[in-house]
Amino acid sequence: MNTHIKSRHMILQRAFSRTLVFLFFAGCYLAGAQQTFAQDSKELVADVARLIGDDNRARLLIEFNNEPKFSIRYLDTPYRIVIDLKKTRFNFLPEDLEPRGILADLRYGSMSDVSSRMVLTLKQSAVLESEELQELEDGRYRLVLDISSAPESVFESILTDQKWDSRPKSGKSSRVLLSGKQDTNTFVIVLDAGHGGIDGGAEGRNGTSEKEVTLAFVLALRDALADLGDAKVVLTRDSDKFISLASRVQIARREHADLFISVHADSIRQRNLRGASVYTLSQKATDAVTESLAESENLTDVIAGLQIEDASDEVTGILIDLARRETKQFSESVADQIVGSFKGQVQLINNPHRRAGFRVLQAPDVPSILIELGFLSNLTDEKLLSNPEWRSKAAKLLAQSITDYKSVVMQSR
Repeated sequence: MNTHIKSRHMILQRAFSRTLVFLFFAGCYLAGAQQTFAQDSKELVADVARLIGDDNRARLLIEFNNEPKFSIRYLDTPYRIVIDLKKTRFNFLPEDLEPRGILADLRYGSMSDVSSRMVLTLKQSAVLESEELQELEDGRYRLVLDISSAPESVFESILTDQKWDSRPKSGKSSRVLLSGKQDTNTFVIVLDAGHGGIDGGAEGRNGTSEKEVTLAFVLALRDALADLGDAKVVLTRDSDKFISLASRVQIARREHADLFISVHADSIRQRNLRGASVYTLSQKATDAVTESLAESENLTDVIAGLQIEDASDEVTGILIDLARRETKQFSESVADQIVGSFKGQVQLINNPHRRAGFRVLQAPDVPSILIELGFLSNLTDEKLLSNPEWRSKAAKLLAQSITDYKSVVMQSR
């Protein structure tokens, strides 16, 4: 009996020891999990938002999980108030900040890998009457902005006094005219996924976002070009971030690109219009639809809270004009090749090669085209643009056109 009790006691001791070991490691795991959670909680999240107001006043309330560091600036043409934040996840419903009253538009999203931005476009000149950051009892924070109409003179005074320039810095490289390719044996292709970050672009009738469609297609096209020998593929963006129009052009020039392709999927009022199209640069638009598309795309920087820059002085030079004439011929050639490869394979609009003054096509020494994959305003196109199989098919056809164009260019060197 005693032996039995002793044996049972030893079993209980071993079980107790194993329990202590388990609890020790479990405690370590939980401590690590808590630390990880604490690290994750440092991510700035805006999860509550409200907007109220009328034609003369507006109040914007946004709640954050942590204390937000922010700065506020003003821009004109049109009147805008810009709120810059560190990288923020906007987790509230879009309808919570539906523009109303004095606000003509309200956009928010990422500007880079470390920053985000909100842009309040005003119907008239207005200023921040007050700004308040309230610390709530649960450790959260609420930002309260009161906006009220003001005379233009007041707005202009604030605009002049602020120490901030939103214009993209051109850098010395953008002033170098026709610096020439350093390696003539490498064919450089720059793929530009339209929109991104704070600028979502067009939105389909079922909620499809243009910035997501263009990035998915550009990645598929990059994969389709993987087997293209002696070629270098550069992406203007490979994630959901904002790139200004000027920066997209500068990337193409910096890389001494042999071809620049900007990918888009717009939305128009004519919901029955569908199909792909290819655009090259011209100061005069082919038609009213093309002109409307160009005007919309050229406002990308405004949507993101940047100034509209006038054309730089270099684009008026005689040498630039001569360079553009040669570049235009290459652009027209590759556009025709793409249209030819799409015929019978990918739905095209009538007169699919069109021309307009897209700012993103204005590099004077880089053959540049803009491709509209289709129209998100059309339900059939929207469905196709979200289909990986259609995307892969179209990307392969486009890759073949680029291959054919590359052969012609390389033979001429």
